[in-house]
Amino acid sequence: MAQLILLPGKERSAFKQHHPWLFAGAVGRLEGRARPGDTVEVLADNLRPLGRAAYSPKSQIRARFWTFDAEESVDDAFFKRRVAAAVARRQALPELRGQQGLRLIHAESDGLPGVIADQYGDTVVIQLTSAGADKWRHAIVAGLIKATGCARVYERSDSDVRRLEGLESATGWLLGEARDEPLTIVENGVKLAVDFAEGHKTGFYLDQRDNRLLLGQLAAGKDVLNCFCYTAGFSLQALAGGAASVLSIDSSGPALAQGQANLALNPELPAERAQWQEADVFQALRDFRKAGRLFDLIVLDPPKFAPSAAHAESAARAYKDINLLGFRLLNPGGLLMTYSCSGGIGLELFQKIIAEAAHDAGRQARIIRRLAGAADHPIALNFPEGEYLKGLLVQVD
Repeated sequence: MAQLILLPGKERSAFKQHHPWLFAGAVGRLEGRARPGDTVEVLADNLRPLGRAAYSPKSQIRARFWTFDAEESVDDAFFKRRVAAAVARRQALPELRGQQGLRLIHAESDGLPGVIADQYGDTVVIQLTSAGADKWRHAIVAGLIKATGCARVYERSDSDVRRLEGLESATGWLLGEARDEPLTIVENGVKLAVDFAEGHKTGFYLDQRDNRLLLGQLAAGKDVLNCFCYTAGFSLQALAGGAASVLSIDSSGPALAQGQANLALNPELPAERAQWQEADVFQALRDFRKAGRLFDLIVLDPPKFAPSAAHAESAARAYKDINLLGFRLLNPGGLLMTYSCSGGIGLELFQKIIAEAAHDAGRQARIIRRLAGAADHPIALNFPEGEYLKGLLVQVD
């Protein structure tokens, strides 16, 4: 096994804090030969062993720790144990039992850097985003099959992150095959179709499950505006919760079409209360402002404006603009449910942005609740970067 030897003083985060990433700037030298994804021994500059990691020579994240036990073997059995443990943790949480859509593996937070696995009924969809995860794909899939008994496994390893690892996209069936009928799940009483082959992420935003339920609990009798609605998960929960009206806006016509198809899957919901608009959300909100149109509850769940801290400044402007518009469109006593999924925007900065937007809109506002991902999207204490989704429920006077 090749050895990755760190520069003096660079072992602090690896050994004391157990952060799973080693950046290129921390690496002194590689002794021996290692291909992308190979397991290497990580040593401090004094040759003290720190653990074992997946080597990625083309990435700025030069290695990702599999284990901080320098004696632990990284083999098929290792991955089967890690996968089984991740699945068992979900099964131990009452709120996750019986969920038809569930994240089974949440990458670093489950001790499996670069591995995402989501289950939709009898189908598991995986994303492998790092060289190490890609190398151990067969062991990971075998572990998922054994832990879940799933009949089908589909790979969606097509994210941009793979290019940074020197990997090509990989998609397709690893177990089983497509069925004629669409894959559907029931989430908190609402039926939804999941396009795992072409949809965002692995087909659906499972991390917002609890927040969609909360919206439904708040929506009774309200005029709701759902911005960046994608396939209308929030919108359908609002209708199920008794909203007086729900306007769903997205710039993607196909996403809106899928949202309308999802509504049709739920004939008990009042379709006559749903409106759909294909538009640039920023422009649509400006048009509502000019027309004097107001809402009681607004959802702002935009795409990732800041994929990294380097984009934080421009992203902050975008988040402020969209929330400023949102505040101006609320009726007195109205609620703004606003989110950021940008890893480059921390919770403290996000709250500051929302506060500035409220001030500039001339609205007195207070945080009713802080919002985050569902319990199947845990955040490892040694990996705060895992807290990508943050949200606020804000009420205005």
